[in-house]
Amino acid sequence: MNRLKENYREEIVPSLQDELDLDNVMQVPRIEKVVVNIGVGEALENGKALDEAVRDLTKITGQKPIITKSKKNISNFKLRAGEPIGTKVTLRGLRMWSFLDRLMNVALPRVRDFRGVSPHSFDGRGNYTLGISEQLVFPEIDYDEVSQVRGMEVSIVTSTEDDEAGRELLRKLGMPFKEEGN
Repeated sequence: MNRLKENYREEIVPSLQDELDLDNVMQVPRIEKVVVNIGVGEALENGKALDEAVRDLTKITGQKPIITKSKKNISNFKLRAGEPIGTKVTLRGLRMWSFLDRLMNVALPRVRDFRGVSPHSFDGRGNYTLGISEQLVFPEIDYDEVSQVRGMEVSIVTSTEDDEAGRELLRKLGMPFKEEGN
């Protein structure tokens, strides 16, 4: 079993149950899924860019991503509906826990001038989204194989409807939030 998941079950669930004054252990907030996506706008001109993004996301998450397609025509971007413009992966279960562990303990500390992630990036329903400016912070990515640095978006979906409970869950799991004064 994953170290982070074990810590969640053994220590975090009882402490959250006490802090949030919950009667039932099933009411304790939990992470339902993690969605990682890379938008590849240059895929319209360069078909290989999408293949590289798929390769990188597969290495990072350990799961094959799906190709996302545009929903609308946008003439300013020379974009037609149905054209491939990105790639995404939805992680659940053990892969989700191991990805979160690597994200919080390996990848984020490797970001240059890292002072923590914003504690305000919640959506109003307890879900958290953060942007990573380059895929090179993950040790699985070999610098020599990367033709272009791409950013990605990581969305952590929780079972709570409350931002404060979601923030407390992620804080206890080890998400390195910025201090309010900084």
